[in-house]
Amino acid sequence: MGFREFNLDSRIIRAVEERGFKTPSPIQKEAIPIILEGGDLIAQAETGSGKTGAFGLPLLSKLKPGEQILVLTPTRELATQVADEFYKFGKYKRIKTATIYGGVPYYRQIEGLKRRPVVVATPGRLLDLLQNKGVPFKPRFIVLDEADEMLNMGFLPDIKKILSLLPEPEQILLFSATMPPQIVELAKEFLDNPNYVRIAPKEKKIEEKFFLSREHQKPDYLYTLLQRKNPTKAIIFCQRKRDVDYIHSYLAEKGLPVERLHGDIPQNRRERIIRKFRKGEAKFLVATDVAARGLDIKEVSHIFNFHIPENRESYIHRIGRTGRAGEKGVAVSLVTRRELSRLKSWGRKGKISREGR
Repeated sequence: MGFREFNLDSRIIRAVEERGFKTPSPIQKEAIPIILEGGDLIAQAETGSGKTGAFGLPLLSKLKPGEQILVLTPTRELATQVADEFYKFGKYKRIKTATIYGGVPYYRQIEGLKRRPVVVATPGRLLDLLQNKGVPFKPRFIVLDEADEMLNMGFLPDIKKILSLLPEPEQILLFSATMPPQIVELAKEFLDNPNYVRIAPKEKKIEEKFFLSREHQKPDYLYTLLQRKNPTKAIIFCQRKRDVDYIHSYLAEKGLPVERLHGDIPQNRRERIIRKFRKGEAKFLVATDVAARGLDIKEVSHIFNFHIPENRESYIHRIGRTGRAGEKGVAVSLVTRRELSRLKSWGRKGKISREGR
């Protein structure tokens, strides 16, 4: 089955084929016909399954001059990523996008909210603009992307308030990797007799390895492993911002092509860092868990946990940044004995090696 078999706008098809996409992913096969027909939709599919295309292609095809689409996402990085995809898919319809998130001046975002056909926003800043700035906004379509992540980040009250403030749209589409009870209740409250699609997650080919190390020896051990494993690209996760800063400086002094990412870095700088990492100009990215939220970066062959997160869900999100699109991935964790006990309590069964072996 090809994209031409869907009843999509020919200009959208042209952009899709120009990018080399030939066969729809499972979530695209299921969701696109439903969205084109006009029904509300709950779609359960993992990150990296092609869901931006699943909702973007049919909505862009249906969008008429003067109408708007709203996509709510949990993070600024994902908002930028989704907006970029919409821009590329909609270029032959001359569709421009606006990204709405905190940490940047209001004036450009207000203009984008008023005039751009596609608005991709994080809930906090959008709610601020709607409540405090009184910006008129009437999207024809609303998408809640990574709904479970928005729940985990505490955005559920903001989402409900946004949906209550906006005029009722023609369609609401909810996409989520998991379906916790709060998300189900949200759908019942705001969606109208929705269709439901679930795509079972693929079994990821991720090899987990645990390397025992004393805490103070971890930086040297990490450098040795990076040299030994020779990743295509690697994300190195730390728990705290100050650890990110330290490990970044340590590896940079060793001459490695490394960048860092955490919440204290200005937004424009963060966007440049992600672009460099995507393009391979930086081979290593040292980050807090902000980088595990919704980012879909190809060719990440290795994940390194400098510290183990506090809960199993965060660990799963971290290691899920590798092993994308059916490729094999490796998740390496530098662990003290206490951290190893935590991993075992989560049922992780990676190969254990001692320091220096």
